[in-house]
Amino acid sequence: MALTKLKEFLDSHQIQYIVISHSVAYTAQGIAALAHIPGRELAKTVIVKIDGDLAMAVVPASRHVDLNLLRSAAKAWSVELASELEFTSRFPDCETGAMPPFGNLYNMRVIADESLAHDKEIAFNAGTHRELVRMEWADYDRLVGPEIAKIATGRLEEKAA
Repeated sequence: MALTKLKEFLDSHQIQYIVISHSVAYTAQGIAALAHIPGRELAKTVIVKIDGDLAMAVVPASRHVDLNLLRSAAKAWSVELASELEFTSRFPDCETGAMPPFGNLYNMRVIADESLAHDKEIAFNAGTHRELVRMEWADYDRLVGPEIAKIATGRLEEKAA
């Protein structure tokens, strides 16, 4: 269902993209390996609470959200990871943990790690643990308008695991 919503949105904006189907995988690094996509190009969506409001932190699969960096970038008093109970109802068309990084479709703020903007393309879960969407970063940036900041830590891998 989420893929349908996302495809309709992308199609309505005449965006070129590809859908990649893969066997079920639940970790971003596992998905990157299955799809033969570098971990730095596969974006994972982490749901956080910024001053009590749900938001999306989007980082490369090979890295982790640094809550202190995120708090500083968001100019917030508090930032914490949201629990599944706090956000599952916001994504009724998505499998838990497979939300696409389109906060504009879910009325959520999006902050993306600056390293994602360095690649020509971005790939991400399309609402299920079996499908990815790959598209141009410039199109994603134009459609979603994420805030770009350094919010991730960890090794930025060059190749898929």
